[in-house]
Amino acid sequence: MSVTDVATVRRVRTTVARGPRTLDPESSAWLDQLRATGRVRDEAVGRLHDLLLRAARFEVARRRRTVGYLRADELDDIAQEAADDAVVAVLARLDRFRGLSRFTTWAYKFALLEAAVKVRRRAWQGRELPLVSDGWKAFEDGSSPQRGAEQSELMAAIGDSIATALTPHQREVLVSLALNEVPIDVLAERLGSTRGALYKAVHDARRKLRADLERKGMEWTSA
Repeated sequence: MSVTDVATVRRVRTTVARGPRTLDPESSAWLDQLRATGRVRDEAVGRLHDLLLRAARFEVARRRRTVGYLRADELDDIAQEAADDAVVAVLARLDRFRGLSRFTTWAYKFALLEAAVKVRRRAWQGRELPLVSDGWKAFEDGSSPQRGAEQSELMAAIGDSIATALTPHQREVLVSLALNEVPIDVLAERLGSTRGALYKAVHDARRKLRADLERKGMEWTSA
């Protein structure tokens, strides 16, 4: 997952209240209508879907170079699916809207995130993931950027620690995400896991690496 995508996820998940807020009239109207029943709610959901479809199409178009082999109708199918899922997500989280931005801005981000995830998954569809590999040896064989003998020694130590201090699962996850740049949602799907479980595996792996390097008298400042 890229830095941009992580920032998007964090913004979408920002739901902590900062005290009572007065909603702007437009946002208040959106909430009232989406919480209504019958025709009023159905029309509001329809307008919400139109809004999120525009957002999804924008994001799919922005990322289309990663799936350049897809036809225009296939790209639009991705956008439609992203908009559908984004509507469901927004409706399930109406009580979490705190008025930190306009409702439409808040909802728009769900569509951007859904579209981004779906394009990444499509880009990796049919591709073999380097799950079981010796990719960690890149730290040893000079394929990683090196700055002098000290950096070379550190890279070799990291490679040795990855090979010896981590469990096979931690090694697979760390190498796939950090070295082979497999998107985390794609990796979770292929492994039958969850994003949360993979984040924990990476956290535990980095903690073990840091401890092993400290034992060797080295310091690793990876984020």
